[in-house]
Amino acid sequence: MFFRPWMYGSVSQLGAGNAILIILQLCFAGIIVICLDELLQKGYGLGSGISLFIATNICENIIWKAFSPTTINSGRGAEFEGAVIALFHLLITRTDKVRALREAFYRHNLPNVTNLLATVLVFLIVIYFQGFRVVLPVRSKTARGQQGSYPIKLFYTSNMPIILQSALVSNLYFISQLLYRKSSGNFFVNLLGKWKESEYSGGQFIPVGGIAYYITAPSSLADMAANPFHALFYIVFMLSACALFSKTWIEVSAGSSARDVAKQLKEQQMVMPGHWESNLQKELNRYIPTAAAFGGMCIGALTVLADFMGAIGSGTGILLAVTIIYQYFETFEKERATELGFFGF
Repeated sequence: MFFRPWMYGSVSQLGAGNAILIILQLCFAGIIVICLDELLQKGYGLGSGISLFIATNICENIIWKAFSPTTINSGRGAEFEGAVIALFHLLITRTDKVRALREAFYRHNLPNVTNLLATVLVFLIVIYFQGFRVVLPVRSKTARGQQGSYPIKLFYTSNMPIILQSALVSNLYFISQLLYRKSSGNFFVNLLGKWKESEYSGGQFIPVGGIAYYITAPSSLADMAANPFHALFYIVFMLSACALFSKTWIEVSAGSSARDVAKQLKEQQMVMPGHWESNLQKELNRYIPTAAAFGGMCIGALTVLADFMGAIGSGTGILLAVTIIYQYFETFEKERATELGFFGF
């Protein structure tokens, strides 16, 4: 989510030459990403390059954790990292097939089949909710009989709430870790977050206390049962943050607020049947802010569900991937409809 210099080790461990090479590699990779994004936005592709890279990275992470051939020694002998490969490996090598299945579905600290099924389930749920919308009828003032509609989706602000929430949490993590490494004994620093190095991923730090801990998803259902206040705080934080960011986004972004939509409809000489033109913005205000807030809350709830089920790639990652990919399908459909209309089919 963000760059943590210490995740590669200290300069004394790496050496000045290796540290400089790492910095140059990261800078060069960032320049390539920016150039490719500009290339797509100049008309040589569809959508945003940054969004495409995010979705690709998340999907790559899911595929890797499902089919990774890398072996890891977790104390029970060498195991494959990939959940699907580990399933077949355990079924072939273990004589007790029931125990092998149980281990493949519920093994700890490595991707398992339950995580993979949860990921697929969350993908399908998000795709299903993408189709929810309220359609407002509109008609032309100038062309008699010309009818139309303005759809207000459940996910009115798309993936923006989860992007903003993720950015907020990432920046808080960054500041908290930075302060904790410098002043771990300070009360206010500990209130912001306490950190320790993970036992299963060298160099990675995980929150164990403070605000940073409570806004992090519980690692398992057992963790939820042991710390119910943590789970409750995380749920409330996710739902309220996503709803607030979604409602705020329609006010600060151009073209999505009720005022902007009413202006666009007036410019196109469209009105809502049964309502005065002057009441158009007031009528839209009944739907758009509610759809934005409720849609943001639903996105937060789906993120929480994915995290609690242990979906691969985290709930935030899955929602970002699905909404980005769905936007590409919508773009293809619109272009196809335009093409068919142009040729008169």
